[in-house]
Amino acid sequence: MSNPIVQTYEIKPVRASAILTNTYVAGTVLGDCERYNQLMLFLAYTEGSLTRVEIKVEYSYDGVTYYQETFSAVSGANSVENLGIHKLEASGNFALAIPVKAHLIKISAIGVGTVTNSLLKIDAVVGVS
Repeated sequence: MSNPIVQTYEIKPVRASAILTNTYVAGTVLGDCERYNQLMLFLAYTEGSLTRVEIKVEYSYDGVTYYQETFSAVSGANSVENLGIHKLEASGNFALAIPVKAHLIKISAIGVGTVTNSLLKIDAVVGVS
């Protein structure tokens, strides 16, 4: 006897497919994210004439102050925090896994170079508790 499959995730649109700009543009802010521990971003990117697209993830507990994701670089006994920028330099469909423990998450994108014929769509997949 098999068990029925129960959907334990939901898809939240962050950014409809649109031409990128040369300034950061935030998508729909995701709310109530403290219920989740993992966020998957599905990125559908058409590079066009761009050099690359950059994705920035920020967290907030109050909707006023946002904290940018950082990445640690370890060298010897030292750890340096670098601004968290996810860069894509080729067209394609990409999945980006992001750990979560915040109330609100803002995802922004910027096109670097000439934006002609560029497109980016972002969907978020979050686990449902």
